Amino acid sequence: MNIGDAAKVSGVSVKMIRHYEAIGLLPAATRTESGYRVYRPEDVHALRFIRNARDLGFPLAEIEELLGLWRDRARASAEVKRLALAHVAAIDEKLKALQAMGDTLRELAASCHGDHRPDCPILKGISGARTLAPMRNDGGAHPAERLRHASITRAPPR
Repeated sequence: MNIGDAAKVSGVSVKMIRHYEAIGLLPAATRTESGYRVYRPEDVHALRFIRNARDLGFPLAEIEELLGLWRDRARASAEVKRLALAHVAAIDEKLKALQAMGDTLRELAASCHGDHRPDCPILKGISGARTLAPMRNDGGAHPAERLRHASITRAPPR
C-alpha cells in the first residue's frame, strides 16, 4: 500500500511515517519505479505498535528498544517488563508533578479576590514574586517555588 493508505490504516500521519523512516525506527519502504513508497502489512503492524507505544507515552528511544524486543521471538519477557515498570515509575513522577502544579494553582487562586482590583496573587506567584507567605504553615514550599519545580515534559506529537 502507499504511504497515505498506510497512514489511514495505522493511525500514524504521513509526516510521522516519514520521520520514523528518517530516524530508523521504521525500515525504509521499498519504492516503485516512479519513487512512491510501498508498505507491507508488517510495516503497518509496526506503525500501529509505534502509535500504541507513543499513546502510552514511551519516548522514541524506548520504543526502538521495545520494537526490537517485539520482533525478537526468542526474547525474555523480563526485559519488556523492566521497561514497562520503569515507564510506570516515570509516569508516577509526572503525576506527582501535575498534582503539585494543581495544588499550587488552587492555593494561588484561593488567595486571589477575583474582583475589580488589579492586585493578583496568581500573577505574583507565577512571576516568582515573594509576596505570599515564604513557607506554608505545614512546612511545604512556597507556592511559586513549587510551581518552578512542578514542570513536566510533554511527549512530542506522533
